[in-house]
Amino acid sequence: MFDSNNGLWIAHCPDGPLSITGKMANRHGLIAGATGTGKTVTLQVMAETFCQAGVPCFMADMKGDLSGISQPGRLSGFIEKRMPEFGISEAKFQSCPVRFFDVFGEQGHPMRCTISRMGPQLLSRILGLNDTQEGVLNILFRIADERGLLLIDIKDLRSMLNYVSEHAAEYTAVYGNIAQASIGAIQRSLLTLENEGAGSFFGEPSFEISDLLATEGGKGVMNVLAADKLMLKPRVYSTFLLWLLSELYSTLPEVGDMELPKLVFFFDEAHMLFEGTGKALTDKIEQVIRLIRSKGVGVYFITQSPTDIPESILGQLGNRVQHALRAYTPKDQKAVKVAAETFRANPAFNTADTIMNLGTGEALVSFLDEKGAPSMVQQAKILFPLSQIGAIDESQRSQLVKESRIFGKYDKAVDRESAFEVLLAEKEQQLKEEEAQAREEEEMQTRNSRKGSKGSSSVLGKVAKAIFTAVTATVATSVGNAVSEKVSGKGKSSGSKTTKGKSTRSSGTSKVVKNATTAATRTLTREITRSILGNLVK
Repeated sequence: MFDSNNGLWIAHCPDGPLSITGKMANRHGLIAGATGTGKTVTLQVMAETFCQAGVPCFMADMKGDLSGISQPGRLSGFIEKRMPEFGISEAKFQSCPVRFFDVFGEQGHPMRCTISRMGPQLLSRILGLNDTQEGVLNILFRIADERGLLLIDIKDLRSMLNYVSEHAAEYTAVYGNIAQASIGAIQRSLLTLENEGAGSFFGEPSFEISDLLATEGGKGVMNVLAADKLMLKPRVYSTFLLWLLSELYSTLPEVGDMELPKLVFFFDEAHMLFEGTGKALTDKIEQVIRLIRSKGVGVYFITQSPTDIPESILGQLGNRVQHALRAYTPKDQKAVKVAAETFRANPAFNTADTIMNLGTGEALVSFLDEKGAPSMVQQAKILFPLSQIGAIDESQRSQLVKESRIFGKYDKAVDRESAFEVLLAEKEQQLKEEEAQAREEEEMQTRNSRKGSKGSSSVLGKVAKAIFTAVTATVATSVGNAVSEKVSGKGKSSGSKTTKGKSTRSSGTSKVVKNATTAATRTLTREITRSILGNLVK
């Protein structure tokens, strides 16, 4: 609850209100406690307090409960009982302006990022690549940049991997060795990321960070990310978180400690962020969190135990609210001890014992003072939220999405020409050129074959003609001799040699010889030619 007297009022102890100092709100914070102890309500109280002060917030909503911040609350017996304890005579229930987002685009406006905007360094850490594989990824980005190829979504990155693999020999001389094993490792890591749903995250329109810094009617807009499905895909969740924080850090100017932060982040179920996260990724998160406060951004983690957060990050969380913890095992007792040791001790009570005996809605609270030093831990009761506790229904959510000022800006995906389309067109053009060349070679072979056939026919014709001439002469000579012998013999036996008779006989003989020669020549020539041509064709 925000008012002029108490500022960012969050809790109340016997000594009075406990408030977050505005200048120290960007020094980050932690809300911890066992399931059912009131962490989500504490988050809601903090968020709406910042909202009333004009500070926009971003909240990862793991269970859907935070959507109720969009509706005014109602008076209940529990609230009515707490009002006198807090010195509140009248509860002014009110809602907060809300924008719903969803990486998968199902329960709110989609939040997308392009491969190019993420960059090779952050992407390699998300994919879990080693130094060699990261080097290959850097080469890929360099080649895409030199060729003017846009890397927007996963299919663009996969197309570039295939292209670099096919042309590795020509690029190795310029950029160094491009091992096929490294490309294969990147492709496998990319497939794993895609199977976790990252295909919905990479694309356009890319989300503009400035849309998180909006105010409406003097109140900060509550940007609520639907994360009930996202929590099942920790790799995509880590991807989203790192990109968003890195984008904020690279976009926002240095402002130092302002009267109030520009933006406050709440990440529910924060332990999921660090489960299975490699050291390189943890180091990157630590670096961003340490530096982003100078941009006027505060980050608050919500988890069951402080031990869920790496010590290097836990040490940077100055504003703390610790709800009850249960200690049934030695491991639980150790967690309680660690939680107690993170507070500045209060001689009035034993911190570790108190943590195990806190009631619902009660917490140990320690905020940073004006000088940035942690205040002495206090046992307090968290204020009740002025907005609705619990989730809204789907029809209310859908209506709020449609009424949002950014409705239509991100809701429809755009798939413009990028590396995938350009490389595919080049591949198709290459195939067409290869097919055209193959057809041309085939046609050339066909023409050469036809010329050869025509030449062979000409030669065979000449051979046949020569054979015909030779055979004709031979047959004519043979038949002429035979007829002459026959005629000569017949004349000697008759004993008559008249000129007229001789002339008649000669004329008849010539005709007989000519007819016989022609018939015999045709038959013989035909048979011989057929035989020769048949052998030649074979």
